[in-house]
Amino acid sequence: MAELIDRPVYLKQLIQNKDVDLVKIVTGIRRCGKSSLLNLFYRYLLDSGISETNVIHMNLESLQYRNLTDYLAFYDYVSQRIPAKGKTYLIFDELQTVAHWEKAIESFRLDYDVDIYITGSNAYLLSTEFSTLLSGRYVEIRMLPLSFREFLAFYEFDLSVTVEEQFQRYLQFGGMPILREYQFNEARSNQALEGIYSTVILRDVLQRNNQADQNMLQRIVLFLCSNIGSIASPNSIGNTLASTGGFSEERGKNVAGKTVEKYISMLTSAYIFYPVSRYDVKGKQLLKTLGKNYIIDIGFRNMLLGYRDVDRGHILENIVFLELLRRDYRVYIGKVGETEVDFVAEKPNEKLYIQVTESMASPEVRERELRPLQMIQDNYEKIVLSMDRSYINSYEGIKALNLIDWLLNDRSDQ
Repeated sequence: MAELIDRPVYLKQLIQNKDVDLVKIVTGIRRCGKSSLLNLFYRYLLDSGISETNVIHMNLESLQYRNLTDYLAFYDYVSQRIPAKGKTYLIFDELQTVAHWEKAIESFRLDYDVDIYITGSNAYLLSTEFSTLLSGRYVEIRMLPLSFREFLAFYEFDLSVTVEEQFQRYLQFGGMPILREYQFNEARSNQALEGIYSTVILRDVLQRNNQADQNMLQRIVLFLCSNIGSIASPNSIGNTLASTGGFSEERGKNVAGKTVEKYISMLTSAYIFYPVSRYDVKGKQLLKTLGKNYIIDIGFRNMLLGYRDVDRGHILENIVFLELLRRDYRVYIGKVGETEVDFVAEKPNEKLYIQVTESMASPEVRERELRPLQMIQDNYEKIVLSMDRSYINSYEGIKALNLIDWLLNDRSDQ
């Protein structure tokens, strides 16, 4: 087994949920580290004195389990291995390969003294049948690629490399853990990302949606990658693609919008993109139209489009969005009158308004970024994140923070 590198934020969540009577489900895009996390947890269980016979750890994508394709065979196989004494920890990796696996999981819960942990690489794992059967009896732990803090822990940098240069590498290569093997070799890293991306598209999108048109799917992916952080409706995306020969004319623009919506939903289910809704800050309501889509990892975007420094503003916005998800915020795009706030981030007892920009140096940019925040009348925290290192740390109560410092100063996991 390759050397395991700690992901303390996620391991801590598993440990906090240990022995709680809920099924623990770790979700996330393929190769973001779910299997390694379960291996770390397995090691933690053994280190804390639990006997190896009381831990059943299976990766269902291994060919040794090729006959366990349905829930009855799976249930029988595992049941025979559960010892009569003591609690047994069941750890199942890539469980979506077993048809109706949720029936077996519910039965283990009822029939044995077990604590269950599972992973899956697409949201079909949490589909309707499953949610109905296990409603209220599972906790989802959403795993994302490396944060910038984790990235710095994963890679060894020479002391002469500044944190800004390290961040530049993060912007270029992203946070998929496997890339550590290639130590910033661009060609090899792109090959690895391409392999992961192709597997996700093939296994988690096309195999599950056999009516899908691979060419159309790819064109929508490229459109979303090129327009990260831009507001767009499925209809407007459909119209743009139609005007470049994306849809046959007789199907009409209306169908184009519905088709785009369906494809975006497939990509969301495979954890490649995250859709974000708009929230009317003054009217305090969610808006049904014109959201944004952010990609799960900037490395994929750079692999598909080529790395272009001109898009830095939107890349930074994408990185802030993912960081807010990691910190357990519910994230929206804020509409304030005719203007927009990049992010409204909420927790049950907390709210943040955040603007993201490359620099606040020019008066026009300052005016554009501050105005929406100044229009919000409540007393929740308002922040502008930029790459500036300036002595100005506040504009009339609106905090101005360096984005790298903000990424490295997460108080939520202290």
